[in-house]
Amino acid sequence: MTPPHMTSVPASCPDPNPTKSSATHSIYHHALASQVLHNLQYQHDWTSLRIHTHSPSDSALLLPRPLLSGLPPQRVYVHPDEQVELLTRGIREQDVAVEREWVLPAHLKEKWSLRRFAEVFDAVGKVPPDREDRDGGTETGEEVEGVEGKGGVGSRRGGKRMLLATVSDDSTVVYYIVHDGIVKPRQN
Repeated sequence: MTPPHMTSVPASCPDPNPTKSSATHSIYHHALASQVLHNLQYQHDWTSLRIHTHSPSDSALLLPRPLLSGLPPQRVYVHPDEQVELLTRGIREQDVAVEREWVLPAHLKEKWSLRRFAEVFDAVGKVPPDREDRDGGTETGEEVEGVEGKGGVGSRRGGKRMLLATVSDDSTVVYYIVHDGIVKPRQN
């Protein structure tokens, strides 16, 4: 059997049943996740990348589709309250540790609704697990320590968030930050 990361699935191949509930994810979704993982690792220098197939909170719960998590080379998002705190303390954003991020692989032709996003957000925690423990994920790259404090600078603030990795037919990947709920805008 060919491993999913080596399976050739055309980017334009539609998912036969995007809402199916089965014991495994489709080969198409695994190939899409592998494509995004490759892009993050080799084009954007992410480390400690993992593919998650089961919910970190309940290992018996299959995620709606494979998700990724990893550490970007620099912070992807700074919460507006943290931005104010950084400015008042005179701390540069580059000096704050990176945070492990969720990444949701999707194809440009997929139709996403609030319900589908809610299903994904409901199945994951606020912060992805940083070790291979309960969720059956697989990890690539080296582990990098991050700051996971209790509400201070460098700790995760706000609700759940993830990067929506949108893959087009020409293999271009575009990333959008998606929040679970409403987030106040950043200060300029």
